[in-house]
Amino acid sequence: MSIPRTLALPDGVEAVTIDTARGPFAAHNAAAVGEIRGHVLLIAGWTGSKEDFTPILPMLAAAGFHATSYDQRGQFETPGKAGDDYSLDGFAADALAVRAASGHGASHLLGHSFGGLVAQTAAIAGNGVWQSLSLLCSGPGALSRTEEEARPLTLLVGAIGHVPLADIHKYREQMAGFQRPPEVAAFLATRFESNCPESLKAMTQLLIDAPDRLDEVAALPLPKWVGRGKNDDAWPHDVQAEMAKRLGVEIAIIRASAHSPAVENPEELSEALLKFWA
Repeated sequence: MSIPRTLALPDGVEAVTIDTARGPFAAHNAAAVGEIRGHVLLIAGWTGSKEDFTPILPMLAAAGFHATSYDQRGQFETPGKAGDDYSLDGFAADALAVRAASGHGASHLLGHSFGGLVAQTAAIAGNGVWQSLSLLCSGPGALSRTEEEARPLTLLVGAIGHVPLADIHKYREQMAGFQRPPEVAAFLATRFESNCPESLKAMTQLLIDAPDRLDEVAALPLPKWVGRGKNDDAWPHDVQAEMAKRLGVEIAIIRASAHSPAVENPEELSEALLKFWA
């Protein structure tokens, strides 16, 4: 997840509900300014939300791109329920449905963290609806490479559905050890506790055992981009560098940022992305 620095929507960014063939999705939209250069769909990661991208939306819009970020199924303000499809294929189908309902032509696709796994799956399934694929602070498959690395996530999978989400969030915040501004702390609590437990549990399990489909992604006739924060603390840096190599690109390092460059250094991230899309 990303920690917002402000909860105020920037000028030009609108909170909307996108009605799709697969149900409604809460989203933030920014309309392109001036000559329209295309559309960008941004997919949030584990325990994240559309707000993870809000700071860069007006920057993309100012450069001529319609930009849409959304809450995935069961995240924050997008509803989810037991029995919904929370597989990578299901989340990817949601991304395709949101893109189709946006009313634009082919879109640039960006996935952050867990959203990168969804974006890879959506790119494989998309067949002509994407103009490019960008993977930010993500990996080729599961986050955990060993059973020991997976242990915290495995414990969380076991706790979800048995321990109240409010208690899990309080524990995570205590472990983080940060003093948040009151309004940000309240937002983080509300966002986490609003997750559909089945969705959160499925996403967590996928971080443990998602398959590596990077060879299929590499074979797609799409321009590709890989980037991470300089101090990213999720997928190891060598794993992300190897992913970029397998995709035939140089990894972009976003300075003064860790796992959430769109919040921590939106100016440099948007500059890197706009250069790629140009």
